[in-house]
Amino acid sequence: MISVSIVSHGQGQLVRQILQDLSLLLEPASAEVFLTLNVSEDLPFGAADFEYPLTIIRNPRPRGFGANHNAAFQRATGEWFCVMNPDIRISKNPFPVLMKEASRLEGAVIAPAVLTMDGRIEDSIRHFPTLLSLVRKMAGLGDGRYAFRLGDETFVADWVGGMFMFLRAESFASVGGFDEAFFLYYEDVDLCMRLGLAGQRPLACPKAQVFHNARRTSRRNLRFMRWHVLSMMRYFLKYALRPSRAIRAS
Repeated sequence: MISVSIVSHGQGQLVRQILQDLSLLLEPASAEVFLTLNVSEDLPFGAADFEYPLTIIRNPRPRGFGANHNAAFQRATGEWFCVMNPDIRISKNPFPVLMKEASRLEGAVIAPAVLTMDGRIEDSIRHFPTLLSLVRKMAGLGDGRYAFRLGDETFVADWVGGMFMFLRAESFASVGGFDEAFFLYYEDVDLCMRLGLAGQRPLACPKAQVFHNARRTSRRNLRFMRWHVLSMMRYFLKYALRPSRAIRAS
């Protein structure tokens, strides 16, 4: 069973698109989807419009990224838990190869290559950030992404982006899920850090691909930029004394 968690922030049209993608890919008996509405919105569809079980959760007030997915996980029954942004689009089923590769390499979390809508590889698979890497990024000397090509073999990565994370439910539970002290941003980095420290592997699988219609809100909205900076500071304070090379699971 695959349990999928999607959080909408007034993105009903995008959500309908990804739910329709999933309806073409998933066997109804082998999947369940949890849609959390983080703000009040009228949806252009209903739970009965899809063959797989769709649970719609309406929050009385907005919650953070980690809190929303953790709450969905508490209801999930699958052996696999997929965290997915509403702006993801899927044209070819990534789940069989992700399950196969995660099982073969004993991964705790695995992610496909994430592509822009015009087919360019995004920076969703990266080395852990350090103060030096941030300086290099601001100077235009690299953003810490791993270099790979589509179709390459699966490899151990430091961290994979939260727009699409495919997790073993038992691994996610073993580290307590997402750290809800991060309201938005860096939850994915922190989760992969804690999995690595627990001896569990984050994996990247270029054999599977999904598309991302990214908005990059933090680059245009001061409130989101503030959350981004605060999360970055929290992350560095939490792991300041841990050398990044010692964190990746062997």
